[in-house]
Amino acid sequence: MDSLEFLYKTKIGRIVLRPLISRPVSALSGAFLDSGISKILIPYFVRKNGINTADYRLEGISSFNDFFCRKIYERLRPISRISEDFISPCDGLLKVNRIKDGMVIPVKQSVFTIEELLHDKKLAKSFDGGYCMVFRLCVNHYHRYSYIDSGFKYKNRVIKGFYHTVRPVALAEYPVFVQNSREYAVIDTDNFGRCVQMEVGAMLVGRIVNEEKNSCMVVRGEEKGHFEYGGSTIIVLVKKGKIQLNSSVKNSMISGEELPVRMGETIAKKL
Repeated sequence: MDSLEFLYKTKIGRIVLRPLISRPVSALSGAFLDSGISKILIPYFVRKNGINTADYRLEGISSFNDFFCRKIYERLRPISRISEDFISPCDGLLKVNRIKDGMVIPVKQSVFTIEELLHDKKLAKSFDGGYCMVFRLCVNHYHRYSYIDSGFKYKNRVIKGFYHTVRPVALAEYPVFVQNSREYAVIDTDNFGRCVQMEVGAMLVGRIVNEEKNSCMVVRGEEKGHFEYGGSTIIVLVKKGKIQLNSSVKNSMISGEELPVRMGETIAKKL
């Protein structure tokens, strides 16, 4: 039994877990990872996660968090500019589920409702029959993310909560996405109607740093923000009848398996 299984699957572990997912512990971890001394963690992190440092712009790195949210060279994450293409906003492991009667029922994961996710009954209802896309970012993934399409973004909404890990062991035990701290924007996109793009924090920081929190026009592929240390998640909601999933995404949806994707790649087409 590994440490996460102990925390999430045993009675003693759940007692230990409670302070670990709290905001004070997250803030304390973040303060250390923002400090200059945290640079000593970088070489081990690179080796353990097989990170090719040649892919990234590493000037001005002064802390572990600086390295964690490092910028990749743009040529390595080309953004599709075809208006009919629905792109992935990030690198990660993708799971897609239909929203049925306001609910999302993932395979081997806890059930949650869109109303619980958004804290907005009217907005949640508008996505019934559509898709809920969950992009899970592991610590070895690129942790910057972009807008899924151009359009008008409304002011960000922030929902405070806990900082569970987003690994499957936790998803099977708790409705993590509706308990964790999260921030989302409603976007009236040019090509796919009204969508929601949400960032979810996770255990040991998972801090969400969005570039623009107020209402404004946004551009497809433009950087929306980044996560600081901690596995994290992006959730995208798309209304019914707006997109047709790519065959690889459809197959993973049927099997219930996560599909590796990269920021900017096409995962669906406009209907």
